[in-house]
Amino acid sequence: MSTNTMIYKGYIARIEFDDRDGIFVGRLLGMRDIISFHATTVPKLRKEMAIAVNDYLADCEEQGIKPEKPASGQLMLRVPSEVHAAANIAAQAAGKSLNQWASEVIRQAAHL
Repeated sequence: MSTNTMIYKGYIARIEFDDRDGIFVGRLLGMRDIISFHATTVPKLRKEMAIAVNDYLADCEEQGIKPEKPASGQLMLRVPSEVHAAANIAAQAAGKSLNQWASEVIRQAAHL
């Protein structure tokens, strides 16, 4: 089974190909609710993802609840003190705040 991702309206889905059934299966990541979709081709899968996300957003609006977002933009992270110190030095050397530096490093590591 191979794995990849798709993005729609800021929601990210993990995509797998189920060779046994001959279909692509997607599941939204970073959410408590389980939202999944499937299709036999990539173009159809993109449409099914859009339908799934739009249905989720419509359901939230209908119920008067705020849709869950994949991430809030705040990251709480605990690291060993020597890692924290080294990161502070690297940020200062780059002329950036630790937050700016860490954000750039994480962005690069996530291939964004």
